[in-house]
Amino acid sequence: KLPSWARAVVPKIFYVTEKAWNYYPYTITARLIFDVKHVFVLLQCSFLPKFSIHIETKYEDNKGSNDSIFDKEAKDLEREVCFIDIASDEIPERYYKESEDPKYFKSQKTGRGQLKEGWRETHQPIMCSYKLVTVKFEVWGLQTRVEQFVHKVVRDILLIGHRQAFAWVDEWYDMTMDDVREYEKNMHEKTNIKV
Repeated sequence: KLPSWARAVVPKIFYVTEKAWNYYPYTITARLIFDVKHVFVLLQCSFLPKFSIHIETKYEDNKGSNDSIFDKEAKDLEREVCFIDIASDEIPERYYKESEDPKYFKSQKTGRGQLKEGWRETHQPIMCSYKLVTVKFEVWGLQTRVEQFVHKVVRDILLIGHRQAFAWVDEWYDMTMDDVREYEKNMHEKTNIKV
């Protein structure tokens, strides 16, 4: 799934380590990428030195109107604000599924949906998921290109994931916390089998 310029320098086998801390309404996800020879050496890898993706998430019951939500966490960072509209923004064609398109989906359990132009102004309830995405790739000559590519990929992943969360609402809406824990346990076991 990597572009040709990245495949040229990436070994055939490497690890992506993901660590996540979830304490709703605030979560942190960090991804560190290592090649096979340096799995246990955190933040030091001869192949990809100091490559990391850090995503902080905060949720608020608003329409994306809090411009200062990450001021404390990102006071020294150069920032670009990017709004994602799950109904209107285009996704890569290979990921498109009409059943997951918020413009056409209507929940049987909640009555929410079909999200048309201007949906953020007319739909209730509404929640905004704010993301602070920090990408670091400290390799001279490739830093800007790799960091821009990763930001685009992360944006696409977030857009697709949030579209799915909306379109799959009928599958999770009635789940209890015990149901969620059982689902997580089963997914953990299935993931471990694949690995």
